[in-house]
Amino acid sequence: MPVAVRPNILGSQSQTSVGGTQSGGFSGALKSALNSVSAAQNEATRLQREVQLENPQVSLEETMVAIQKAQIGFQATLHVRNRMVQAYTDIMNMQV
Repeated sequence: MPVAVRPNILGSQSQTSVGGTQSGGFSGALKSALNSVSAAQNEATRLQREVQLENPQVSLEETMVAIQKAQIGFQATLHVRNRMVQAYTDIMNMQV
C-alpha cells in the first residue's frame, strides 16, 4: 500500500507537514508565493483607488506598473496551479 494512502504511517511529521504548521519545504514556498501575489494585488487595488480619487501623490505610471506586476503574479500562480492539478491527475491515472 502506498505511503500516501496508509493513515499515520509517518506519525506526527506527516500531520504537521499537511497541516501547514511547518514553514519549510514546498508548502512553505507556495504559501509565501501566494501571500506575495495577494499583497501585490492589494497594493495595485489601493493605488488604483487613489488614482480614481485623483490623489496627486500617486502617479498613473506607478499604478499601471503595480497592476501589471499583480497580473503577471496571478497568471504565474494560475499556471502553477494548473500544472499541479495536471500532475495530480496524471499520478492518479497511473496503473499500479
